[in-house]
Amino acid sequence: MTGTKVEILSMGEVKRTIRNRMSFLERPAPGWVTPLGILGLLVIWQAVSMTGLVSSGALPAPSEIVRDGWEMVRGGELWPELYASLVRIVLGFVIGACAGILIGIVLGISRLAEAVGLPVVNSLYPIPKIAILPLIMLWLGIGEISKVTVIAVGVAFPMIFNTYSGVRNADPLWVKAAVSFGAGRGDLIRKVILPGAWPTIFAGLRISIGTSLLLLVAAEMIAAEHGIGALILKYSNLMMTTRVMVGVVVLSILGLVFNRLLSFLERKCIPWKHA
Repeated sequence: MTGTKVEILSMGEVKRTIRNRMSFLERPAPGWVTPLGILGLLVIWQAVSMTGLVSSGALPAPSEIVRDGWEMVRGGELWPELYASLVRIVLGFVIGACAGILIGIVLGISRLAEAVGLPVVNSLYPIPKIAILPLIMLWLGIGEISKVTVIAVGVAFPMIFNTYSGVRNADPLWVKAAVSFGAGRGDLIRKVILPGAWPTIFAGLRISIGTSLLLLVAAEMIAAEHGIGALILKYSNLMMTTRVMVGVVVLSILGLVFNRLLSFLERKCIPWKHA
């Protein structure tokens, strides 16, 4: 009896030791760390600019970027460019994400579709989407359709692979349990396979945000009168670095906003992951 008690206590000690050693992986960072880190980076940037070690023509100070950005906002110059870019990126992202998720589900649940479609997707994925942008514009013209299309194509491929991976890696025990209780194909996909694939799908959405911003800027630089990419190109040609940086900051803010929206949707779709 005594020996059994000593063994149980030893196991408890082992569990506490493991928990203590893993605590750094699970301990959340304080909420003030992120804003403090960003503020510290901006202070260092401002200090370096004020010392003159880097010319303002090469790297403007944050205060100069804020000043010019406010002038562009107050003068109304920034709003048409921002609106044009938002319409393109939202349409392209939504179309590409929906198409990629749908194709990924089909490839994941159908062996026939996997055998036929996966090699095609694998052969097309390595092609840089910026490289086919002139070809898409040749086919569809230089209007809005070609810009939305190239963004949608760039978003679709990561979503296909992430969705396919999530569907194929669905827990077989849950699948067998659902089938045993009489779940049909639709219920199996909707209630078992898709919920298990949501974390991988949202990881693909986060990757696709950066891709969509990159393709947006490339498309707007090639053929667009309005948009953040066109704005950056215009002021680059005029050697107005501060206003170029305003466009870069706007793109960074867009990426941050989109990521926050995805985090909100992720908490709504998979609350058990954040419980």
